[in-house]
Amino acid sequence: MKIDIVSDVVCPWCIIGYRQLQQALEQTGIEADIHWHPFELNPDMPPEGEQLREHIMRKYGSSIEDSNKNREQLVTIGAELGIEFNFSDDSHIRNTYDAHQLMHWADTQGLKNDLKQSLFLAYFTEGLDVSDRQVLIERAVSVGLDETEAKAVLEEQRYAETVRENEKLWISRGIQGVPAVILDEKYLLSGAQGVENFSAALKQVEAEKASA
Repeated sequence: MKIDIVSDVVCPWCIIGYRQLQQALEQTGIEADIHWHPFELNPDMPPEGEQLREHIMRKYGSSIEDSNKNREQLVTIGAELGIEFNFSDDSHIRNTYDAHQLMHWADTQGLKNDLKQSLFLAYFTEGLDVSDRQVLIERAVSVGLDETEAKAVLEEQRYAETVRENEKLWISRGIQGVPAVILDEKYLLSGAQGVENFSAALKQVEAEKASA
């Protein structure tokens, strides 16, 4: 089954949704061909980023108490899925345009999913700056990509226009938030649906294909 996932590497619900989908695929025994697509939660984020708590409070009008509850919820859900969320007062939201460009290149090398998972880990668990090109290059190398070529991709902004066009494409298709999971190019599931809901949706799509 082809599964398209539109997401951003600084979106906690994107990694949660992916892990839930993984478990659902394991439970149902369905084989998936997963394709990642770019989405920037904050396309206008400056290079230096923004303090995460301040950003969330400003963007959603939430309080410090709301922020603490949300972080506790993410940590709890993450732990159940093998995700270690490490939030701190110094946590920052980052610009991810370069990260998406590097992942597009990684896709041409068959390593996009590996790089995506590595960047999730770098940002949420290790607290690294995923807008920093040196961090991005090191992560690329860690999954088997060529260091010199990774550096060139970023310096040349080789896929800048391609990524921007891909982002516009998914927005034009009605994607306004992430994660957005599209099953078999027909069925859209928005958000981290939970293992059981993902499993039910996967089974339904497979059943419809079998009866077609």
